[in-house]
Amino acid sequence: MSRIQLRNVHKRYGDTAVLHDINLTIEPGEFCVFIGPSGCGKSTLLRLIAGLEEISSGELEIDGSVVNDLPPAKRNVAMVFQSYALYPHMSVYENMAFGLRHMKMPAAEIDQRVQAAAKSLHLDGLLERKPRALSGGQRQRVAIGRAIVRNPKVFLFDEPLSNLDAALRIKTRVEIARLHRDLGSVSMIYVTHDQVEAMTLANKIVLLRPDTAAKGLPSVAQVGHPLELYHHPRNLFVAGFIGSPSMNFLKGQAIACEPSRLRVKLHGGLEVAANLIAPQMHPNEELTFGVRPEHVVLGQGNGRGVVTHLEHLGETTQVYLQIPGQDAMLLAKGGLTGMKLGDTVAFDLPADQAHVFRADGEALPRPASADDWPVAA
Repeated sequence: MSRIQLRNVHKRYGDTAVLHDINLTIEPGEFCVFIGPSGCGKSTLLRLIAGLEEISSGELEIDGSVVNDLPPAKRNVAMVFQSYALYPHMSVYENMAFGLRHMKMPAAEIDQRVQAAAKSLHLDGLLERKPRALSGGQRQRVAIGRAIVRNPKVFLFDEPLSNLDAALRIKTRVEIARLHRDLGSVSMIYVTHDQVEAMTLANKIVLLRPDTAAKGLPSVAQVGHPLELYHHPRNLFVAGFIGSPSMNFLKGQAIACEPSRLRVKLHGGLEVAANLIAPQMHPNEELTFGVRPEHVVLGQGNGRGVVTHLEHLGETTQVYLQIPGQDAMLLAKGGLTGMKLGDTVAFDLPADQAHVFRADGEALPRPASADDWPVAA
């Protein structure tokens, strides 16, 4: 069981700051996903943990020992790359056994580890094949098996599913989740740009934001359970990044603060409310009102919008409304029967599902509901 701790970690390439002030703890057995837009440094952070990149300043601790100066081979971590990185002239068996032979492990133990890993990954019938005779999903499982046989303290995955088609991504994602359950106390760190992978695999998400290191701001936007980031984003960046389609953002001003409720006038004149924890805002203070598309109620309420676009997805319809005073359209999930372009539709923005962000982008805290579980203390 290995705890990973990063304390005040920075990464620079010359004068260019890439990661700034990373403070993070990954507990034994956690499945931690690094996610963020391109250029935010998520793969760089993974490579710092692996030892493939040098930390500019700060400390990295694995299992109670500072490992900044340890080479990758002595950190007892195993990395699965996006490109599989298999030896094309070796069989599946030899690819999985190669690292153990290099460690001069006894042949009997090598065979036992390879056979056990192959069975758990459903590769036991493919051990004599060369990589060219395997599908993309099978090659990725071989790469994972090569990591498993080392019995590492930590598994590191660098966008392992990005080369697979949609159906294989789903299947392999399920296999990785099962592998994590089977291994129990082994920590996994996984880099992806895919929100579905992050939300379905992780029990901890680390959301990184770009262009902050150069400004001296922490690179980590928020850390927490996927549902915590979804229901309780700390700022506009998190709220806009987590969730597909993105949260609706409407401009407005505070009208009045009540003990657990903020009344808001949106630009255009519509008055709405948000249930918040002891909201503190001045009258007329500028703000951003947020609501997720699935929480917009169509066919009732005081709001009015004109249908500008419809997306029929089978299980639901996404409706785009132009509303007075707002540059951005309001997106709602779940259309009304017979709705067509140009219709004027009533809508409601429920106060118990609303988010409010100050002018600096920071969120006002919302009370938790049963649907939001789990929320970090």
